[in-house]
Amino acid sequence: FIHKCLLYATLQDEEEAVETGTGWEEWSQGKALVRPPDQMELTEAELKEDITRILTANNPHAPQNIVRYSVKERSYKPINVVDQMAVHCVLEGSLVHQDSEEARKLRVKEDFALLYIYDFDLHYKYLFVGFPQVNPIVDGGDVEEAADEDRPDSAVSRINKKEPKVTNQFNFSNRASQTLNNPMRDRICQTEPPPRSSFSATANQWEIYDAYVQELQKQEKNKEKQKGMHSQKDNGKSKKVMLMETQSEDVTKWTMASKILERTISQNTFDDIAQDFKYFEDASDEFREQEGTLLPLWKFQYDKAKTLSVTALCWNNKYQDLFAVGLGSYNFSRQGCGMLLFYSLKNPAFPEYIYPTSSGVMCLDIHAQHSHLVAVGFYDGCVAVYSLKEEGQEPVYKSTAKTGKHTDPVWQVRWQSDDMDNNHNFYSVSSDGRVVSWTLVKNELVFTDIIRLTLNGAVSEGTEGAQGGVSSGTSFDSHKQIDYMFLVGTEEGKIHKCSKTYSSQFLETYDAHSMAVDTVKWNYFHPKVFVSCSSDWTVKIWDHTINTPMFVFDLQAAVGDVAWSPYSSTVFAAVTTDGTVHVFDLSVNKYEAICQQLVVDKKKTKLTHVEFNPIHPVIIVGDDRGYVTSFKLSPNLRKKPKPTKTINIPKSGLAKLANVLYLPIVRVSIK
Repeated sequence: FIHKCLLYATLQDEEEAVETGTGWEEWSQGKALVRPPDQMELTEAELKEDITRILTANNPHAPQNIVRYSVKERSYKPINVVDQMAVHCVLEGSLVHQDSEEARKLRVKEDFALLYIYDFDLHYKYLFVGFPQVNPIVDGGDVEEAADEDRPDSAVSRINKKEPKVTNQFNFSNRASQTLNNPMRDRICQTEPPPRSSFSATANQWEIYDAYVQELQKQEKNKEKQKGMHSQKDNGKSKKVMLMETQSEDVTKWTMASKILERTISQNTFDDIAQDFKYFEDASDEFREQEGTLLPLWKFQYDKAKTLSVTALCWNNKYQDLFAVGLGSYNFSRQGCGMLLFYSLKNPAFPEYIYPTSSGVMCLDIHAQHSHLVAVGFYDGCVAVYSLKEEGQEPVYKSTAKTGKHTDPVWQVRWQSDDMDNNHNFYSVSSDGRVVSWTLVKNELVFTDIIRLTLNGAVSEGTEGAQGGVSSGTSFDSHKQIDYMFLVGTEEGKIHKCSKTYSSQFLETYDAHSMAVDTVKWNYFHPKVFVSCSSDWTVKIWDHTINTPMFVFDLQAAVGDVAWSPYSSTVFAAVTTDGTVHVFDLSVNKYEAICQQLVVDKKKTKLTHVEFNPIHPVIIVGDDRGYVTSFKLSPNLRKKPKPTKTINIPKSGLAKLANVLYLPIVRVSIK
C-alpha cells in the first residue's frame, strides 16, 4: 500500500510540471502596450523638461484655530503648534527573533502545518512521519527509499537532518558581564555584662525602723553642711567642693595649651595677612614722594558688641601686640551696658579678655609700667581699675557715690607718676567740671579734687562758687616731660593749661574751637607742641607759649580723634565721621594730608578713634558699629628722622619738628 501511494505522488508531480510549462509559453509571448485615449501628446522638449514639486509635511486638514484656556492669564490663547501627522496605515508587527525559543516553536508548527494542505498529502505524510522505521518488502523499495532520502524536501531528510544554525540577520550579539561582589564580612562586638549581685533580706519591722532612722540622720547631716556653707559665704571665705577643685586643676593644665593652639590655627587662617604685616612694602611709594597709602590688615569684631560704638582705644606698651577697646554709646538718649575688650594681633578672631560693664565705657588708659592695670571711665560717672592678673570680671577698684564719683560722664582718664608713698594714681575729667586725682590705697580709691572748671575762666575754690558757672571738661592729657603740667579741653571749645601745684587759676586759656574739644594731646618729642581736634571740622597745632594756633587743617567733616606718631615728631593721623583716615607729615607737606583714604564700606559708618602702635607701623581705627580695623602704613607715611653721630633719634625728631615750626629747640631738664 505504501509503495502505491509513493508511485501516485510521483505521477502527480509530473503532471503539475507539464501544466506549468505549457502556461509559461503562452504568457511569454510579446504583448503590445495600450495607451489611454485621453493621454496628452507632448514634444521631446516638453518631455525633457523638469518640473519641480515641493512636498511639505503639513496636513491640509489640520485645524489652525485651536485655543486653550490659560489659567495664568485668565483668557483663551491660540495654540501655535498643531499636530500635522496623518496616519494612513497601521500594521501590528508579529516579528520574533529567529534564535529565540518562541521562533523555534513556530518553526516546528509551520513544518507540521505543511502536512495539512491536501487530504492525500495529509494521509501520505502522516503515515510516513508516523512510521519512519518501516522498511517496505516490495522489490525496488530500496531504490525508492533512497530516492526519497536524497530529496532535500523529503520528510526523512527533515527528521534525520540537524537543523542548521540560522545566521544573525540583525548583527545581534549577547554579551554578559557581572560586577565583582564585595565579600561578606561578619563583625561581632560583645560588651561586658554589667556587674550583678544577688541580694536577699528579710524585711522585719525593726529593720524597717532602723532604715528610717539612718535616713533621718543623713538628712540632718546634709542640713548642717548647708548651714556651714552659707555661713562661709557670708563671711567671704567660701570654699569650693572637692569635685570643683579637681576640675579647676584640670582646666588650668590645658588652658595655656588650648590658647596656644587657638593662636596657631588663627595665624594659619590669616597667614596672607600676617605675611603682609611682616613683609609687604608698597613699591609705588618710590614714584610718589609726597603721598602714601594704608594697607588693610585684620578686622576685629565681637558678636555681642555689634550694637555698641568704639569709645576708646589704647595699646599696651609692654606687649605691643595687645590693645584695649572700650565700647559704649555716644547716643545719650539710648544708653545701656558697655564692654571692655582686649585683642591681640596674634588672634584676631576672638578677644583675649572680656569684661562686661553695667554702664557704657567712655575712656580707658593702660599703665605704662604696670601693664596689667587698666583705668576705665564710665558714662554714669564712675571710674574703675581692672587688673588682668585677677580672675573674674569685676574691677579691683571702683568709685561710688560715697567715694566721690563724678556726677556726669567721664571723658578722659590718664595714669600719672606714683606719689611719694609709691601709690599708683590717675586723673579723670568729667562733664561736671571736676578734674580729680584717684589714688589706689589698699582696697579703695581715694579721690582728691585738683581743679574745678568754670565758664568765666576762674577756678572755683568751693562747691558753692561752681553753681551756675561750671564748664564741662571733655578731654585731658598730661605733659610727657613736665610732670606738673596738663591740658584740659572743654565743651565750650576752650583749652586750659593747668598746673597741679596751682589749683586756684589757669596757667593759660586758648580759644581753640567753636565746638567741643574732642581730643588734646602733647607731642612725644617737642615739649611745647600739642594738637587738638573738634567737631567743627578742624585740627590745630599749637605752641603752648602762643595763644594762636600755628597750623589749622580743615578736614571738611567732624573730626572724631587725632593721634601723634610715636616714631616721627611731624606725623599725626586724624579720623572723620565720613569714614576717612587723614595722615599728615608736616616735614613733607604743611598744607594738606599726604594720605586720605576711605576705610569703611558704608556711608553711615562713622569713625570714632585712631591710635598708633608704639613699635610697629600699624594704626587701629574704631567706628560706631563696634568694629576695629588695623592698617599698615606705607613707607612714605613712616619716615623716621635720620640720626647723626652727635644727635640721637629723639633729639633729631625734636630738631625736625622745630625746623618745620620755626621754633628754637628747648631742652627741659627735670630734677
